[in-house]
Amino acid sequence: MAYNIAIDGPAGAGKSTVAKRVAERLNMTYIDTGAMYRAVTLKAHEKNKNTAREIVEMLKDTYIEIKNNKVILDGEDVTEKIRSRQVTQKVSYIAKIPKVRFIMVEMQKKMAGRKGVIMDGRDIGTTVLPDAEYKFFLTADLKERARRRFEEFKQKGQDVELEQIEKDILERDLQDSQRECSPLLAAKDAIIIDTTYKSIQEVVDEIISWVKRGEEGVL
Repeated sequence: MAYNIAIDGPAGAGKSTVAKRVAERLNMTYIDTGAMYRAVTLKAHEKNKNTAREIVEMLKDTYIEIKNNKVILDGEDVTEKIRSRQVTQKVSYIAKIPKVRFIMVEMQKKMAGRKGVIMDGRDIGTTVLPDAEYKFFLTADLKERARRRFEEFKQKGQDVELEQIEKDILERDLQDSQRECSPLLAAKDAIIIDTTYKSIQEVVDEIISWVKRGEEGVL
């Protein structure tokens, strides 16, 4: 593939699931940048690193790899562990540390250097891959996003309350959109897709349609 795809959006908008399926359909490499920040958060939690200085120092001896849709942290598969509510509650704090973002963004840019990458996150189209050939911003109603997360936690056997999840997502929306370094923001040239009343497959088909039209030169 001679192009990269950037997909941004808030928590629960469906960007990770959509990005995975688009990657499979187009035979591209999928990189979940949010999972990378979650991996850092998990390690900081387990190592009891709480200050920005401690976390940045910790990153000097941290190795993160995204391989076959698995998140590898220092040689360990942490794909499931990074989705815990404890990590979810803390990841925005760590993700807004400027030096952490700088290190992660440089890592992500290298991953996308050879093209053929679809990357999702909150600052891909604006900061990580501002020159991506295709940019999308997925959004959805707050209550629908909370419902989706509630179902995810239930399927994993985690005891959660829908009302609390909605509060958590709203708080994270505010943290992500108001942080000074690489805030959650749709790129000016991104295609906005509201996923509230759309199935995953409908969103996947819509993105692939845009890409195919672009490659055929009809955009």
